[in-house]
Amino acid sequence: MAVTRFGAALALGLMLLAGCSPLGPSESGYNDPYESTNRAWFDNNLALVEAITPGDGAQSAEPPAQPGPVRRMVANFGANLGLPSVILNDLLQIRPDRAAENTVRLVINTTVGLGGLFDPATRAGVYGRRTDFGETMYRWGAAEGPYMVLPVIGPTTQRDAFGRIVDIAINPLRYALAPDEASYATAARLAGRVAEAGAYSELLDANVIDTADPYAQARLLYLQTRRYHLGSDAEEDFIDPYADF
Repeated sequence: MAVTRFGAALALGLMLLAGCSPLGPSESGYNDPYESTNRAWFDNNLALVEAITPGDGAQSAEPPAQPGPVRRMVANFGANLGLPSVILNDLLQIRPDRAAENTVRLVINTTVGLGGLFDPATRAGVYGRRTDFGETMYRWGAAEGPYMVLPVIGPTTQRDAFGRIVDIAINPLRYALAPDEASYATAARLAGRVAEAGAYSELLDANVIDTADPYAQARLLYLQTRRYHLGSDAEEDFIDPYADF
């Protein structure tokens, strides 16, 4: 049954790929036919980030010791749960070297890192490289499609939004765990995303909010960074403000 569901999910990805134009790797500029809706969700997402980020009211030079480490541990745990999906996408992209490195990272952080709460793999020099089904579709030749801003998730493209859906469907944890445990794992990954949001605030202030048109700047920054990420083999060459912390 699990194999059948996995195959159906992968078939969904292939159908989505077939429905896209084959002009993937060479896009430039932007395609934003949903700009009015996107701007509304952009404002809502900014309000959410501000709501979950400690305010300026405290003005303390010595922030509390607890929130930072706790947020980091939650983010680490959620990111570790996402590694099986990353490894699967490495294999679908025919990148066995990356799949091997991410597998080593998963083993180290799951064992020495107490289930992923800590990140000893990074300290050991095993950095890994994030990927997703959006990148898999890019590698297969799918076009990025229109720019979109989704509730909570934030900026994306049509290709990457479809990729997120397929990533959820083909996540190996869905088939390796009992249904209740898989639901807890999904909730933990979402909690990790929320925990990461607070870390975006300084980057948002410096690169987006303090500009004449924050929405246009966020769109430009996201598309440039995502396209560079897709076309680059060296993740260390750039800073991705939308990457997982």
